[in-house]
Amino acid sequence: MNWDAGHIDFEALFEIAPCGYLLTDKNGRISRANKTFANWIGRPGHELLGLRFSDLLPIAGKMFYETHLAPYLHMQGSFIEVALDLKGGGGAKIPMLVNAIEQRSEGGIPFICFTLFMAAQRRAYELGLLEERDEANAIIAAEREEAELREQFIAVLGHDLRNPLASLASGLHLLSEENLSERGRKVLGLMDGSIVRATGLIDNVLDFARGRLGGGITLERDASEPLEPVLQQVVSELQTIAPARSVDVSYDLDVPISCDRVRIGQLLSNLLGNALTHGARDKPVRVRAATNDGQLKIVVANGGVPIPPEAMEHLFEPFFRANGHPSGKGLGLGLHIACEIAQAHGGTLEVHSDEVETVFTFTMPLDGTQELTA
Repeated sequence: MNWDAGHIDFEALFEIAPCGYLLTDKNGRISRANKTFANWIGRPGHELLGLRFSDLLPIAGKMFYETHLAPYLHMQGSFIEVALDLKGGGGAKIPMLVNAIEQRSEGGIPFICFTLFMAAQRRAYELGLLEERDEANAIIAAEREEAELREQFIAVLGHDLRNPLASLASGLHLLSEENLSERGRKVLGLMDGSIVRATGLIDNVLDFARGRLGGGITLERDASEPLEPVLQQVVSELQTIAPARSVDVSYDLDVPISCDRVRIGQLLSNLLGNALTHGARDKPVRVRAATNDGQLKIVVANGGVPIPPEAMEHLFEPFFRANGHPSGKGLGLGLHIACEIAQAHGGTLEVHSDEVETVFTFTMPLDGTQELTA
């Protein structure tokens, strides 16, 4: 091959190019094949002359070429990177990528130029990717099945734990009517608080499992009964757990509220429990519940160390506990469930935290309340 003085021997380049070249007439009959292609398929170049391109393909490839590629080539003038197996020496299949374009000679005679590239390594790579994808899908499916079984187990366990807790609560109620010493009543209060806390944890676990299994947070909305007694009961129960803590409560609920009172009580319980756990011991926790401007708003605020900015984005995610808080109690589900309850009511749960206090605000529209209670 002569490269001197900027001269390129295109004839030699055609023969030893790093890809296969075929020239055919408009019907695909081979008029020339370069040495690279002939070497790849293990046949002398002169044996290829006069054969149709489709003759180099296995039966399935030949049918595909004749019924799809050839008509497409004549209509569109070209096709690019079509994966085909060609017949090599001894009948071996050689995977190749084929490009083709129709041209016309200076005399106006149509011909087709084929360029072919070996694709064995690419085919092996693609097959490897497919195998890895199938393996990954199988692993994901197995993990999903395992996660679903685990969540079903948690749901069943949480449900079954309610019965012994109910028995303990009944026993404590009976004991509270006995003539106990001051020390006995103190122990009884601590036990009662533990049952309240355990019941709340079980409720959160059941709601989380139900949500993961597709049930979601279910509501039984009703505006016929007042909400305030439910909120008062929640505050009283949590104060039994932390009798030394001060809770400043204010209610201004002067209109009927269409909501699931049990769920709203659960939301307040989770927020207040969080404030009592993480708030400063020497500062009161503020609880405000009011209806105004067509909204129900419940605010729970506590002093203490602010929530780190990097934790704010993940605060309502399940099993998340913000770094920097001294207590590691709970499962990290309380705020997540509270947020789910807020959204189920068409409301929002927002948080603001600075050096002064941390404030959680639940806001729910009262739209439709009057119609539901009419």
